[in-house]
Amino acid sequence: MLKQLKICTIFVIVVVIAYVSRASFKYKIGLISDLLLSKYFAIWNSTNSFGASTILREGNGILFMETTDRMNPPSLVLCAIESAAQVYPDRPVVFFMKGLENITSEEDEKRAKQQFPTLSSYSNVYLFPLRMDQLFNNTPLKPWFDKVNPEKEVYWTHVSSDACRFALMWKYGGIYMDADVISLRPIPQDHFIAAQEATITSSSVFGLSSHYQLAWQFMENFVENYRGEIWGHQGPGVFTRVVKKLCGMSVFNFTNDVMCGNISYFHPKRFYPINYPSWRRYFDVWKNLSTFNDSYALHFWNFMNKEGKSMVPGSNTLVELLYQKQCPTTYEYILRNKSTHL
Repeated sequence: MLKQLKICTIFVIVVVIAYVSRASFKYKIGLISDLLLSKYFAIWNSTNSFGASTILREGNGILFMETTDRMNPPSLVLCAIESAAQVYPDRPVVFFMKGLENITSEEDEKRAKQQFPTLSSYSNVYLFPLRMDQLFNNTPLKPWFDKVNPEKEVYWTHVSSDACRFALMWKYGGIYMDADVISLRPIPQDHFIAAQEATITSSSVFGLSSHYQLAWQFMENFVENYRGEIWGHQGPGVFTRVVKKLCGMSVFNFTNDVMCGNISYFHPKRFYPINYPSWRRYFDVWKNLSTFNDSYALHFWNFMNKEGKSMVPGSNTLVELLYQKQCPTTYEYILRNKSTHL
């Protein structure tokens, strides 16, 4: 009797262990399934959501930005974006605007672009909001941004623009251009910086892939040497300090480019055939028109334009001829509406 009771007890224990093990196995399988499903839906959402990360996922975008709340950009900004859309038809041209409302779908983006009739016909142009607090996350710029007081900054629009270009390049990669740069022909390199003049490195146009270490160094130098009250200290100043430390002071022979490490360092003529003291030449009539064969784009030095000069149809100035060729939709809009703003 006792022996039978022992056998019965052992049998019950075995059954209970088997049941518990089976239940535990099912629970673990369920957990694994849930994890796999959640990961699948996370991937599905990330690949199917519409935003700058989706459009710029290949790292070949042309990036512009507006760091004020302005929603009626002057014609030069529109011309710069249109010219890039023409010169780079197979690459996304993205305009980040601080004043733009949130965009969460393709329909939102299309509605936003309808506000800009000169750009709406270009399928490779996209508009997205510029949210600095999000953009600077996980970068050396975030502690600076959390501490800085924009109301006490002399050049806040400009220093925030300097910071944004570094963070945008770090996050997305591609080619960054100031909104007063008119494109003429494709830039043949993806990784490049450019000289503004013999001893100054430009911050207006540069190209890097996403998470390129040089962009991180720019951000670190921006914060470590911050002097927002000095014009240019946070833009070309950052570039010049970092590049000089890495490569020394480059010497250009004729119009040849040089190398800085493993990236191209462009001759000043690539973007600055007209230097900043001569910026008014863009608004002059030229007897002998330059072909700018040594240039990929032209920087207009808009900060220098305190007089508010703009393109005037019928003036036969250099800027009018450039508008006609490089941004014809913008030119026709101005011609029809007699307005240099939208």
